Amino acid sequence: MIIKANSIKPLFDYVLVKPLEAESKTASGILLPETAKEKPQMGQVMAAGPGGVTDDGKKTPMLVKVGQKVMYKKWGGNEVKVNSEEWLLVEQKDILAVIE
Repeated sequence: MIIKANSIKPLFDYVLVKPLEAESKTASGILLPETAKEKPQMGQVMAAGPGGVTDDGKKTPMLVKVGQKVMYKKWGGNEVKVNSEEWLLVEQKDILAVIE
């Protein structure tokens, strides 16, 4: 089943992130095979939920917006196949920084 990006609406404080491409060569120009590439930790926000709720019922706002480039935890998130690409659904707390 192929899921289209515009059909995914994250809930609570989840964020749909499209990972940026992993580096295919080192700084010195050596080409890397697929198995040696590091898992990317940066991506673009494609969709964001409405925000979370704390244990005491207070609403937590979303700090990231669609279109922003972000850095996220290396092993955070759940993989989702979107248009035959691997994207991630991560919690807002697993996003470490916005890249400007």
